Amino acid sequence: MITGGESRDEKTELAESSQEKKSGEQPGEKEKENQKEKETDGKADKTVIRVLLRTNGYAGEVHPNVSLSAAGGLTLEGTKEKRETKEGESVTIAPDDTLFQGGTIRVRPKKEGEKITISSLKRGSGIPSYRGELELYQTAQGIAVINELPLESYLYAVVPSEMPASYEEEALKAQAVCARSYAYCHMEGQAYPEYRANVDDSTAYQVYGNSKEQEKTIAAVDATRGEKLLYQGKVVKAYYFSTSCGRTTNVEAWGTKVSDANSYLKAVKVEEEGVCYEQDLPWFSWNCDIPVDTLSNLFGLNTGQDVGTISQIEITRRGEGEVALEMKVTGDKGTATIQTENKIRSALGGSGYEIKKQDGSVAASAALLPSAFFTIEKNGASFHLEGGGYGHGIGMSQNGANEMAKRGKDYKAILKMFYNGVEIAAN
Repeated sequence: MITGGESRDEKTELAESSQEKKSGEQPGEKEKENQKEKETDGKADKTVIRVLLRTNGYAGEVHPNVSLSAAGGLTLEGTKEKRETKEGESVTIAPDDTLFQGGTIRVRPKKEGEKITISSLKRGSGIPSYRGELELYQTAQGIAVINELPLESYLYAVVPSEMPASYEEEALKAQAVCARSYAYCHMEGQAYPEYRANVDDSTAYQVYGNSKEQEKTIAAVDATRGEKLLYQGKVVKAYYFSTSCGRTTNVEAWGTKVSDANSYLKAVKVEEEGVCYEQDLPWFSWNCDIPVDTLSNLFGLNTGQDVGTISQIEITRRGEGEVALEMKVTGDKGTATIQTENKIRSALGGSGYEIKKQDGSVAASAALLPSAFFTIEKNGASFHLEGGGYGHGIGMSQNGANEMAKRGKDYKAILKMFYNGVEIAAN
């Protein structure tokens, strides 16, 4: 979710806190969960996942061209034509390539188990390489690239992209179980039915392949092979985020009605014997002062609502864990009400001010306020915010999990603290 998670300051604040939607959309709006399901003998294929590989910076869905290679060479097969490359040879496929005649292009490494390098693509660790196979789709705008591979192999490249490999072994195991559960749920449907893709590789789902595979994270995946979070016998989406302020919240923060089905996501205190696990971490608490003019301009840009110069901001409703659910903004041209944690954070986000962390370090403001666990009051020509945590605050705090692991908690104890009434099993 990170996310579906990296460690934001530690991996860009844990992939914008894993399942944090960098587009500003809330979970469910981007996911397109009700799209046509992938069918295999009448059932969704739960052994193989298909991932749309987005362009540089995750900006788009289709590439102008694709340059590929593998150490042992490649086999590229279209409906009417087949080609092979030599060892280490790079080939560039353009949208008008004759291999596209009659359908898609299937790309396989000649040697089983080798990775396919896409030199025309850049990720956080440089030029990425992928396990499994690729399927290329010709579109009017370019080429869509789908990576098809086993779920466990997919997780090898998700876990280090969502949580630093330097984290504790038990925290990495907890992350692996969360990532597997989240992916498994998405494998029941297709986010991009036109390409039969279950997910993409961005923070809209889980970050995949942005960081290179690491021995520690591969070991965490292998140690928990097949294990998923079950609630009432059903695999559930294990949302996670970067850092808590000592407490989490529930799905009401996203505007979702709390029900029996989502009650595994509850507000918890991230503490032991009254001591918060994350109390010494930089993002545990933060504050900022935003000039009235700056905030008034940002609010208009972010929400499309012109209330003029803002004179008052009031949190009119809070949810579990004291997260802000509703915010009333008053200006000299009118008032506006903003609801849900994501939209509140977006309304107050943007460039032009600094955020001071509790350790004295300073971070530039971003598209989203660090979290919706905050208070706000007018202080002269500025609005002063006191807040805590980084991310949406629902599910597992990744830094909280790491701190728990440092104190001897195993991955199952970590998961059962953050997720209410769950079982961990390979089903």
